[in-house]
This record gives sequence, C-alpha cells and structure tokens, in this order.
Amino acid sequence: MTIARTLASIALPAVALFTTACGNANPQAAQTADASAPTEVRSYIPPGTPTFTVTSPDLPDGSVFPAAGFAATLGCTGADQAPTIAWSGAPPTAKSFALTMFDPDAPTGSGFWHWLTWDIPATTSSVTDPAPVGAVAGTNTAGVTGYLGPCPPIGDPDHHYRVSVLALDTPSLGLPPTTPPALVTFTMRNHIVGEGHLTALARR
Repeated sequence: MTIARTLASIALPAVALFTTACGNANPQAAQTADASAPTEVRSYIPPGTPTFTVTSPDLPDGSVFPAAGFAATLGCTGADQAPTIAWSGAPPTAKSFALTMFDPDAPTGSGFWHWLTWDIPATTSSVTDPAPVGAVAGTNTAGVTGYLGPCPPIGDPDHHYRVSVLALDTPSLGLPPTTPPALVTFTMRNHIVGEGHLTALARR
C-alpha cells in the first residue's frame, strides 16, 4: 500500500467522525434550516413556586381572544380592551402582586410582552387596564404603557398568550414605568412567593 493511500484511509474516517460529532459542516446552512423553529424562552418563575387560582370572566383559560381584545395597532383593528383578571388562594405572605401577559410564539426570538403591571396592593384580588391605584402600569415590548392586545402575523398558527399573576414578598419593586419588560421580570424573580396563570389563544 502506498503512503498516499494509507494517509487517505486514515483521513477519510477522521473527517466522517468529525462531521458526525460536530454536526453540519456548514453552520450557516444549519441556521437557515432552523430559522423557523420556535425559540425556547426560559421562565422567570422559579421551579416549584406554589400556585393559586387565576380566572377571568372575559377570557377563560383556553379560550380565544374576543375581537375587541385585539390590538388597535401593528396592523390590527381591535379595541385594546383588556380583560378583567381575578385571583384567589394567594399565599398570605404576599405583600403585593404583579400581572404579566406574554406571547412566547411571537417571531422575535424573545417572545413579546403585551401587558405588565406591578406593585398591585396586596388587598387587591382583580385587575384590568387602567391599573388600580398604587400600582405601576409598565411599558410593553411595543413601547406602549398598559395593555396591548394580540396581533399575531397573518397566517401564523395559534399564538398562546400566558396571563400570569405573581404574588410577591415585597410591597414595591422600586421600578419606574419605563423599565424594560425583561428587567421587570428579572427583578421580580427573587420576590415571587406564588403564581397563577391562564392561557388564551389568538390567530389571524
């Protein structure tokens, strides 16, 4: 056997092994192929957090958003009518509550925050928009204060809008209304003592 043939017999299996271990030899091609795959978004709610009941007379768990609840912007013609969100059975240690509405299916790579309200007084058991006295109405991903209804891209499958109520161990997060949503949820993460949620669907 010639030296060249011997080297080839060693090199070819090595290349095959490298390709198998490292995946596609063309990262750009792999990235393009997976461009439409959903992005996993890590939850800001710690595992094992005690749960309580969250309901809505306007938006039952698993229901479809009514037309009036859709956004009045971003290409949609709804009325941005916020649902009333109620809760019960929260931990007695709660010193305030926060509410968020998040769409993990938005094609942004990081989801879309539609609604954030925090510093909701501990004596409160329901909320809508505008926020109750003493609470902070936060700024959503679109840069709008308060509730912004769904407006998923036309032709997308159902988007899942998770409405969460968080019981917190502090009366105030000490954050201004203009705080970016990711910083709000990152800050509240270490204060969550209970959580309840419902999920509603929307598509166009």
